Amino acid sequence: MSEYDFIIVGAGSAGCVLANRLSENGKFSVLLLEAGGSDLNFWIWMPIGYGKTFYRRSVNWMYLTEPIPALNDRVSYWPRGKVMGGSSSINAMVYIRGQQQDFEDWREMGNLGWGWDDVLPYFRKAETNDRGGDDFRGDSGPLHVATMDRDLHPLCQDFIKAGLELQFRYNPDFNGARQDGVGTYQNTAKGGMRMSTARAYIRPARNRANLRIEKRALATRILFEGKRATGVRYRQNGQEKQASARREVILSAGAVNSPQLLQLSGIGPADLLRKCGVGVHHMLSGVGRNLQDHLTVDHIYRAKVPTLNEQLYPWYGKLRHGIRYLLTRRGPLSLGVNQAGGFVATRPGLERPNMQLFFSPVSYTKAPPGKRPLMNPDPFPGFVISAQPTRPTSRGHLAIRSADPSEPPEIHPNYLSTEFDLQEILEGSRLLRSLAATPALRRVIDAEIAPGPQAQSDAELLADCRQRVGTVFHPVSTCRMGPDPDQDVVDNRLRVHGLVGLRVADASIFPTVTSGNTNAPVIMVAEKAADLILADHAPQSGGAH
Repeated sequence: MSEYDFIIVGAGSAGCVLANRLSENGKFSVLLLEAGGSDLNFWIWMPIGYGKTFYRRSVNWMYLTEPIPALNDRVSYWPRGKVMGGSSSINAMVYIRGQQQDFEDWREMGNLGWGWDDVLPYFRKAETNDRGGDDFRGDSGPLHVATMDRDLHPLCQDFIKAGLELQFRYNPDFNGARQDGVGTYQNTAKGGMRMSTARAYIRPARNRANLRIEKRALATRILFEGKRATGVRYRQNGQEKQASARREVILSAGAVNSPQLLQLSGIGPADLLRKCGVGVHHMLSGVGRNLQDHLTVDHIYRAKVPTLNEQLYPWYGKLRHGIRYLLTRRGPLSLGVNQAGGFVATRPGLERPNMQLFFSPVSYTKAPPGKRPLMNPDPFPGFVISAQPTRPTSRGHLAIRSADPSEPPEIHPNYLSTEFDLQEILEGSRLLRSLAATPALRRVIDAEIAPGPQAQSDAELLADCRQRVGTVFHPVSTCRMGPDPDQDVVDNRLRVHGLVGLRVADASIFPTVTSGNTNAPVIMVAEKAADLILADHAPQSGGAH
């Protein structure tokens, strides 16, 4: 059995950050366990290649939820990264921090130290923005954030013009002083290639003598002496192994796998654990509860003008752009599919945006819900506009099915289970109709393919939403941070309530889902977590935690 100061479970968006920061000063030994393998894969590094990794079991957990009542009992497909870099290696790369008020909400929920002024320095510390640094943006961090404007499809400007015609403001930077408005997105990329946390944080650190990385190592149980976490048992290449932690075990396995591992280790709702044949080591009813996620509704249009479909559908188009990408790292293959968008309020009187918009100059009418076969679009010109309510009120849960670590957990997202969420998704659909009716977009639209002109009333649009809405892959809050051990899982220093030497640092600790894409705030959480951990183990503190 090997021994380290810190053991980090999961080399994803958070775990890679922690492995770098905790090994940086050379004083501590760190073991990083990753259930997946290497991220040295062409389809991971090429930005549009995530269409390939979307259904690739070698790099993806490929979870399925339980049937969802409000979505006509449809099952939702949840890709989650199972590879170095985790979901930052297979996501759509949009870099969005969230609204400043999101973090004020976290603080007001009893999480001191997590207000906007507390977290902004960590967003800046993580980032190198290609437009340069300022009061809001970083210019010297490991994570490179790229402006895509030079390669964007010209239709993005028509979308922005449509937003302006609806009286939304133009916003050149959704991560600047304010989030509201329409504009173009920035991506986590550098030199036309994906900037995952594996690339940003592990490549510079991987040769450190005090950092050991074990791939294809599935953590199966946290080990304890009394209430103190002392190590991790894991399965690697068919062998059962274990490692001990002198100081702490840190779970960074994500919103699905972190609560799953806690439950497998006897930490969670007692009734569930007993039912699954797991001994109750520490009752903590919040583990796996409070699940939140974003849903999106897509409206699909046939266009009168060229879109990316004509460039990427024919074999010669694929070949031409493939060669261009290989030679120059430019062109449509160097981008994600969500090129423009925005954050807007759907009705007067709202203090902040309640809807995120996405504009994609490409369409896939034959794809199953949520799937983006990016290199195989429709054989005719088309595009997609999407609306995503930013702060849903529905809450779901996840639970292990048995004591077997290799069995995926039950996931119950409970989407659209509140009247508020039904109203929000309907308002999103209505907003997409309003955008399409502007002079800017009416000029380029040939026909609405989905939901189609037959859907006009609220009831018809809501029926379309129930049939077609899908996740945007932002699950959070299953190990929620908060002061109440009866409902929350970790305190404001990310320590698991009632236990010693065990923390969680990933999307699962979010008190609420942020208003937008979740990857940037996960990286922020890990940067802040590293500072909290290092402070607790500084010489003057005696490493008592």
